[in-house]
Amino acid sequence: MKQSPQSPCSQTGAAVDRRTFVKTIAVAGLGLAATGWAATAVNQPVRRRRFAQVGLGSRSEMHQRAVQQTFGAHCEMVGLCDRNPGRLELARQRSLEFGAALPPGYAAEDFDRMLRETRPDVVIVTTVDATHDDYIVRALEAGCDVITEKPMTTTPEKCQRILDATARTGRRCRVAFNYRYSPPRTQVKELLMQGAIGDILSVDFHWMLDTHHGADYFRRWHSRKENSGGLMIHKATHHFDLVNWWLGALPETVWATGKREFYTPATARRLGLQDPHERCHTCPEKARCTFALDMAAAPRLKRLYLDQEHHDGYFRDRCVFRPDIDIEDTMNVMVKYDTGATLSYSLNAFNAWEGYRIVFNGTKGRLEHGEVESTYAAGNEPQRVERARGAISTRLFPLRGPAQEITPRTGVGGHGGGDPVMLADLLLENPPADPCLRASDEHAGAASCLIGAAANRCFVTGEPVRIADLVTGLCKPVGAAMPDRSEPLPMPPACSWTP
Repeated sequence: MKQSPQSPCSQTGAAVDRRTFVKTIAVAGLGLAATGWAATAVNQPVRRRRFAQVGLGSRSEMHQRAVQQTFGAHCEMVGLCDRNPGRLELARQRSLEFGAALPPGYAAEDFDRMLRETRPDVVIVTTVDATHDDYIVRALEAGCDVITEKPMTTTPEKCQRILDATARTGRRCRVAFNYRYSPPRTQVKELLMQGAIGDILSVDFHWMLDTHHGADYFRRWHSRKENSGGLMIHKATHHFDLVNWWLGALPETVWATGKREFYTPATARRLGLQDPHERCHTCPEKARCTFALDMAAAPRLKRLYLDQEHHDGYFRDRCVFRPDIDIEDTMNVMVKYDTGATLSYSLNAFNAWEGYRIVFNGTKGRLEHGEVESTYAAGNEPQRVERARGAISTRLFPLRGPAQEITPRTGVGGHGGGDPVMLADLLLENPPADPCLRASDEHAGAASCLIGAAANRCFVTGEPVRIADLVTGLCKPVGAAMPDRSEPLPMPPACSWTP
């Protein structure tokens, strides 16, 4: 395959070596989530970068605000596109709220015309996951670079289309993995890069979704694999990407098992409901169901979805127990990496609290990291745990040494301070230097969603899946250098006990 000039396969020497990293990390200021940095960190360009956006649901607003308001001195929105005319007009009017010019709006079928008429430098794709590849490839072939929400796409075939298109056109595709930019997760990367636990041999990673956030995937378009690829792709792509980036490794083989056992008609009946119904808005049992979503009482949901559903027939509040759901709620995955490291991962969507626990086991010790993102108070609204007091924890256990408490780094803004840093990295032409190399391209995007796609295949066949059998031309993304697995190891302290 012909490689694009930007392809990591053709780049050499781009990784930051560990010695340089240690010298420069303090100067680089990796905790860039503090407000106000962006205005002074980058010189204003001669010409503002031109952006167009397709897909104007709930996630799109973050990108639109960043282009038109936060980085309005550097960026401009020249076109907006959506299949729903009501949401399209809402997004156009948001431009005025952001103090920006009113951009033209285009129907989904006029996407190519939008590219011709507005001539954007970059297209932002925030549509339903399964449609990402179509818009990405069309934008690349029109000579635009692309920023896409995660997951980059949903199937190996669609990954292949994007990899081929970037190689063919020489254009760039960036994937918005905001978890990489979250200050405490960047801090974990730094510790691993510095060799705090030596070579990473295995990882145990468990992610819990609660029955507020987790249940929401089962009422939206995400509940059908044809739209989202299931939680193994839509949600877990975040987590697989984190591990790929933390390790600086490519996945090779995947084993997995998954099932749907909580969000089912049987569970509805066990909870005392007669049967699952089509949607909450018209459900005769909604007064008795604590999973019911009242969009009419939530102004943002009402404006974006309930008031617009007559345009396209999309119901945002479908019953989480209905029989036509085909995504899993309980998943376990094992991954073998090209470095020899192994990952044991689980995702459950019906837990009593939300957050994660991850453990890295290395030749010099163990690193434990976790976060409690939400718990439940009385009633059915989640009580957000204060992050500053015990919600995030990082502990280092040197081999045969005392445990060390690491004070977690904090930030300001969405996703624990990750969103502002990521948006600056994505949108600005000359973002601040980043020794951790958090920018994610199409190869990183493919590597993460291919683990999920392989897991989905395992659910059906029960057999392991090799990533190399799913696509061709997948390259290891350029990343910050990790400890050399051939370096001599220090002898750990002697044990103070005898067997």
